[in-house]
Amino acid sequence: MPAAGSEGEEGLAGEQPGPGTPKLCGYLQKLSGKGPLRGFRSRWFVFDPRRCYLYYFKGPQEPLPLGHLDIASSCFSYHQPEAGAAASGDELTAFEVHSPGGAVTVLKAATRQDTTYWLQELQQKRWEYCHNLDSRTSPTPSDFSKGLVAKDNPDISILNQNASAERARNILAVETSPTDLVGEQAASQPAPVQGSAINFSLKQWSTEIKNSMSSLRKGSNDNRRSIFYTTEEWELLDPTPKDLEDSMALEEKRKHLAEGSKGLTSSAFPFDFGRIPHKARRPLKDMIGSSKNRTSSDSSPTECCSGNGNRLLSELQLKYQSQQEELEKLKKDLLSQKELVRLLQQTVRSSQYDKYFASRLCEGVPKDTLELLHQKDDQILGLNNQLEKLNLEKDSLQQEVKNLKCKVGELNERLGMLMETIQAKDEVIMKLSRQLSECEDSTSSQSGAINSPTATCSNKELQELDRLKDNLQGYKTQNKFLNKEILELSTLRRNAEAREREWQAKYTSLEAKLCQIESKYLILLQEMKTPVCSEDQSPASEVITQLLEDALKAEPNEQPEQAFFKPHLVSEYDIYGFQTIPEDDDEEKLVAKSRALDLRSLSLSENREISTGVKWENYLASTMNREMMRCVELKNLIRSGIPHEHRSKMWKWCVNLHVKKFKDSAVPGYFQILLQKALEKPNPASKQIELDLLRTLPNNKHYSSPTSEGIQKLRNVLLAFSWRNPDIGYCQGLNRLVAIALLYLEQEDAFWCLVTIVEVFMPRDYYTKTLLGSQVDQRVFKDLLSEKLPRLHSHFEQYKVDYTLITFNWFLVVFVDSVVSDILFKIWDSFLYEGPKVIFRFALALFKYKEEEILKLQDSMSIFKYLRYFTRTILDARKLTAIAFGDLNPFPLRQIRNRRAYHLDKVRLELTELEAIREDFLRERETCTEKRDLISDDEEDS
Repeated sequence: MPAAGSEGEEGLAGEQPGPGTPKLCGYLQKLSGKGPLRGFRSRWFVFDPRRCYLYYFKGPQEPLPLGHLDIASSCFSYHQPEAGAAASGDELTAFEVHSPGGAVTVLKAATRQDTTYWLQELQQKRWEYCHNLDSRTSPTPSDFSKGLVAKDNPDISILNQNASAERARNILAVETSPTDLVGEQAASQPAPVQGSAINFSLKQWSTEIKNSMSSLRKGSNDNRRSIFYTTEEWELLDPTPKDLEDSMALEEKRKHLAEGSKGLTSSAFPFDFGRIPHKARRPLKDMIGSSKNRTSSDSSPTECCSGNGNRLLSELQLKYQSQQEELEKLKKDLLSQKELVRLLQQTVRSSQYDKYFASRLCEGVPKDTLELLHQKDDQILGLNNQLEKLNLEKDSLQQEVKNLKCKVGELNERLGMLMETIQAKDEVIMKLSRQLSECEDSTSSQSGAINSPTATCSNKELQELDRLKDNLQGYKTQNKFLNKEILELSTLRRNAEAREREWQAKYTSLEAKLCQIESKYLILLQEMKTPVCSEDQSPASEVITQLLEDALKAEPNEQPEQAFFKPHLVSEYDIYGFQTIPEDDDEEKLVAKSRALDLRSLSLSENREISTGVKWENYLASTMNREMMRCVELKNLIRSGIPHEHRSKMWKWCVNLHVKKFKDSAVPGYFQILLQKALEKPNPASKQIELDLLRTLPNNKHYSSPTSEGIQKLRNVLLAFSWRNPDIGYCQGLNRLVAIALLYLEQEDAFWCLVTIVEVFMPRDYYTKTLLGSQVDQRVFKDLLSEKLPRLHSHFEQYKVDYTLITFNWFLVVFVDSVVSDILFKIWDSFLYEGPKVIFRFALALFKYKEEEILKLQDSMSIFKYLRYFTRTILDARKLTAIAFGDLNPFPLRQIRNRRAYHLDKVRLELTELEAIREDFLRERETCTEKRDLISDDEEDS
């Protein structure tokens, strides 16, 4: 009976599991292909509850899915074997997913228990998704989230469930538990071995290539596998273990045969008959026959030679032997002639030397010297003769080695013949043994059948009865599931029809409202067209007032029994706690409401593409049994945005990555020690910290009042940091950095996040009193803007617009309160992983996003006014990210460092000059009585 699987969430990449809903994932085999290539291929399946999609990957470590199944619009049934196919135990674990359009996907689990579990879980997920289709507004905080957002209770309206339908579903439910091949723990296990040899999909060839490149970047050392192309489903397949074993055995056999025939192939001819003794020679026909036995499948059988062919072959052999003998004789004669020539040449050289020595050297040479020369000459001749003897010995030894090699070849051939004989005898013995055992078995079975025919029939009947009982239990379970499936599909159909009726009523109501508004606008235009000369209030003003009230008026509350769904498209607060619609300004209310609806529209349109959450969950599942490390795949995932439920874990990991050396050198409980010092003995920064607490993020509900939980945490982190870094103490801007960090991190992690930003990412003097590093970065940004966006830079220069007055705050607080919250947290995701270069990227991307709109403005006042609010009109985070990390490349960090160093010297020189002017002014004031009463604001504060 079919079964299925899911498993409790083991925690994200090693964390302890929370009390949340188990995650449905695991191995299944998917039927694909046609003809002889049709078969089941192992795939890793992950269910995405956000869209009710079942994604399938080639393996748990792959970043991109091969495809998905829309579970919300599908129904399930058990798979029946095709007509003519023999039923097997494996077919009982297969089930079908019927998708819209008539597509049928056949999946198979490893066991019946897993099949049942998968079907029950998919059925339940579909029920939950479709039953609450319109009640979902935003993702709920994960059980693994930390910080302030983890404590939020989102305003989600849950529909009242049909009591009778739920009761029937519970009665028909089949309780079962999954095996080890289902759930996140299955990612660390090898995939089940499939019968098919094909496991590479070319149907999604681009995804396969991306996954392959990703695995190469991760440095995987997997062995290369042989692959071949197929026409069905465009798949490349890995060889099965059996095929690999067979090919290895055949290769080893060929290697041994090659080594055994080395003696034969050393000659220039395939068969060196001249070197084989007559008794050991084998006819060519016998050699061909033995080669067939050795290779077992290399060539087809050879025809037997005729009598004339044998005589011709023997004549050729005799002729070849006689020619070989003549050749050997000629070789010996040639060697003797060469030796004779060599001796004659030596005699001639000796006589010439004696003649020269007697005629030239003997004149006027002492007798003793002459005798010594004769002795040396004799020694040289002796050594030459000895060398010649040694050369002859070497030649004889080489010839002996050659003869020994020939003998070794002959012995190898004889050994091969003996092995073939032994093998043939072994085969005969085995054949006779099998025949003997078959005869004994047939004799014993006949005697047993004669003695006890009743017992055999009884055993067969019992086995058949057990099989029928198993089938009956399986059919009962299948019938239970299918009844539940019919019930659920009927309920879902009725719900869909009711929802459609509600949508039609809603659409009709909105269309009527639109017609009323259009008629009012038409009246307004007609009134505006007619001039009014009286001092009384014109009807146009009344129409305008009425239109404004209608626009700001909230939607009427609907009775629960009349409304089937409640969309909640715009809530009071977003998922991060930021207020979506302000309460004071009417015009700003309309703008904020429009912005929130645009964001909702963008989020709905993004659902059409592959879920980022599924990519993240698959990646984190692959890191369960290994430490997470920096890699290109992780960087690309972070750039696309960390899902809300994983952001706490990833931010903490990024912070620990950058401050590991600080934390290792710190004493245990370092943060608590600093906090205790700050509470016992306030420092000079405490007063300013208290003043800025409520001014940090007043539009966020976690920091909106003195009793908010975020206020106390914010105070603790800022006080602890002021004691850690007394050179900075506190600077306006640090409070906003900590406030954003506290939304996803606990107090101590937020403290180390601030240390990462101030002491690791940013240059020195970035948050000091002079803000030296911040001033330097503004000049670097000007250079980059002139290089990356020259038209916009020239436009600003033409109208003398100092845009650094706007961008200065971007860099100081990393875009807090400058962009919409969704974009802000995506920027922070990349910022905490890659560092401060991300700020330059996104600052340029914001200007490039609205470049054309800015170029249309033709005066400095309108340009500056537009720059003050244009960033909050940018809502498409995907487009902005593509500009920041794609269109602005190349973006080397070395360039930013070099320009920082260049501008740092210039700014320091300017500050030195300003300090000198200030000192001159102070000296002049002391000497001049008229200026003695003038003091600066800084002096007054001090």
